[in-house]
Amino acid sequence: METVISNTKVSVTEFRKMLFDDDDDYYYEIINGEMIQKSAPTSMHQRISRRLVVILDKFVTENKSGEIFQSPTDVYLDEYNKPQPDLVFVSNQKKDVVTNDGIIGTPDLIIEIVSPTSIIRDRIEKKNLYERMAVGEFWLVDPQNTAIEIYTLKNNRYELYSTATIFEGELKSALFEGLAINLADIFAATE
Repeated sequence: METVISNTKVSVTEFRKMLFDDDDDYYYEIINGEMIQKSAPTSMHQRISRRLVVILDKFVTENKSGEIFQSPTDVYLDEYNKPQPDLVFVSNQKKDVVTNDGIIGTPDLIIEIVSPTSIIRDRIEKKNLYERMAVGEFWLVDPQNTAIEIYTLKNNRYELYSTATIFEGELKSALFEGLAINLADIFAATE
């Protein structure tokens, strides 16, 4: 579940100065200056995330192409945007953006797994943010429709590159040449 908890624009610098109770078990994102409190994801969400991590990490490791990170990982895009995407890929060419404080700069790939409370934020706000920040590839994982959409940046705009559902198609990525994902491997028995 997501809740906007600030009526005023919050910067990353201001957020880092905030004090939270020791028993605060939420995690926080800042999207376009809005501070968003998020609860832990559902077990279905975590299964999907884990399955994607296993597939992508195997591919990335075999190809020695970079590193996969999973939530919670802070991604500092600018002073008013600190999302915590579900999965992030940083290529070897951009490895300098990986720090002990999080990813400071634009990663190569961001994956968001949509939940019923995050549909508009993921599908519109975050997609527009990642496009504006020039994230090369954006995956939108939709458990409700057992579908994944892959968007690639072309002329500073996202274009749909590939889409598949559990019933039709095999997912392919422009970023991970040679990778093909059968969505049954991602969404099987997630109910």
